[in-house]
Amino acid sequence: MCSLVIISLVLYKFCDSNFLPICHLPRFWLAGPCVLAGSISPSVNSTTCPQWTALQPIKHRGLSENLDMTYSSEDFKQRAIQALGDAVRVPTESYDDNGPVGEDTRWDTFAELHRVLEASFPRVYESLNVTKVNTYGLVFHWQGSTTAKPYILAAHQDVVPVEGQTVKEWKHDPYSGYYDGTWIWGRGTCDDKSDLIRQLLAIDSLLKQDFSPARTLILSYGFDEESKGIEGAGHLARYLEETYGRESFALLLDEGSLYTDMGGIVFATPSTSEKGYFDVKITLSTLGGHSSVPPSHTVIGLLSRFVTAVEDNSHQASLSRTGTPFATTQCLAAYSPLYPEDLRKLARKAVEDDAALKVLQERLLASDPLYKAMLGTTQAVDLVEGGVKVNALPERASAVVNHRIAEHSSVGELQQHMIDILTPLAIKYDLALIAFGSNVTCGGAGQVVLSDFLGTALEPSPVTPTEYGPWALLQGSIKAAFESSPTRNSSKVVVIPSLSIDTQFYWNLTKHIFRFSPSFDTDRFNGEHTVNEGKSFRADSLNEGVRFYTKFILNVDESDLP
Repeated sequence: MCSLVIISLVLYKFCDSNFLPICHLPRFWLAGPCVLAGSISPSVNSTTCPQWTALQPIKHRGLSENLDMTYSSEDFKQRAIQALGDAVRVPTESYDDNGPVGEDTRWDTFAELHRVLEASFPRVYESLNVTKVNTYGLVFHWQGSTTAKPYILAAHQDVVPVEGQTVKEWKHDPYSGYYDGTWIWGRGTCDDKSDLIRQLLAIDSLLKQDFSPARTLILSYGFDEESKGIEGAGHLARYLEETYGRESFALLLDEGSLYTDMGGIVFATPSTSEKGYFDVKITLSTLGGHSSVPPSHTVIGLLSRFVTAVEDNSHQASLSRTGTPFATTQCLAAYSPLYPEDLRKLARKAVEDDAALKVLQERLLASDPLYKAMLGTTQAVDLVEGGVKVNALPERASAVVNHRIAEHSSVGELQQHMIDILTPLAIKYDLALIAFGSNVTCGGAGQVVLSDFLGTALEPSPVTPTEYGPWALLQGSIKAAFESSPTRNSSKVVVIPSLSIDTQFYWNLTKHIFRFSPSFDTDRFNGEHTVNEGKSFRADSLNEGVRFYTKFILNVDESDLP
């Protein structure tokens, strides 16, 4: 069942079953004839995972081709390496306990990064209007010549802090920006300074060719994505909404999912939705006393029963035809040569057959624990606290349960689930239950309080439409950049939606939010947020990212989007 392990790399979103007949889509955009049999080639279109062909710029075709040649040059590669290395050498760490800007001096290092960016890209700073929001948030405004809706490219300037005791484990200093001929070394090379630098390189290259946009482009760069996001993206989103208005942008492209090779077929996995988030704190309070005369259950013992009740009543998984996991199954069943043939047939049948859909859900859940996370809300008891002295009865104990809310659920549904399973226990032990600010039961032996730990509740995101329009432009641009790359030998790529995180502050700006980073998972040495985080140049990944952003900018600029 190798394919079911590989599937853990990505989570996808599929469109409504009413969208399955795709003959109404522009025929010249479809990747090929519609088929439903066998493991199919990326050059063939599937009714269950629609593909559009590569979209090369038309009006600016000559400009695009000239820049393709530039991006393939060794000179450009060296310039990109230098720009990313310079940015990495500034340790823009953000911490969970950072105070507000202006009060916490740890933010001051971002001023140095700004000086580095301006030195690396003077043409961009001279040509675009640059606004600093909450001191260190950056907004670049590239004015277009038309009244078409603007669009946003986003990234973040901050990085996860490097733990001091791990520095000796790095092959090169974590902020060296050292290039060894294959890798650039340093924290932030993967997440997310590479995207930021590639976007600026693309815009600088376009400016150098005297390109002037028809549609206004906004660059939005936060500085605390790795912590709370409030000081950076939170202020930036508020500024953009106040300046341009609610739902005033055609689309937004932020960092996100990558390219990944599955059995020789390359998948690009832009994210189009995000699971919700909720940390529920369970706090029990009872009378204390000396432990030599204990009650039948101490407050810690009672808490253990509440925790057990939570774990014994996990959320039910659900494979919905309109949900992300169903899209995962359909896309991989259509295009992955590693997908088990019996599951492939079952997945096809499940498109319309409810009985087959139920069997498919059971088979997937039995095949890999990941599917439980994919198909529903997850819960994990991660924090427990209680007791201060071995001979004193504790008066208070608490636990925090982390939840990732399924896109078909909600914070309210999760709250009600917790109330329903814990109310009988509160009654049994004569405890007053106060759930999320409301009195649920009365009791004389103490109380149990359910609350939003640290105020982190977040609803699942709106799901970005995956029909013709912004999604088609993104898919076509990915394919154009990938298939025209001199390093890919005209190979094809399948583009499918996925789940991700991190854009919640921008939800009011547009319904078309995509999260995609134009890199392979193999371009990352040892992953991100860890020792020896690195960026590979095995396939000229910096150059190829600039190629993608350039084609995307030109395609959006030429489009007839509102």
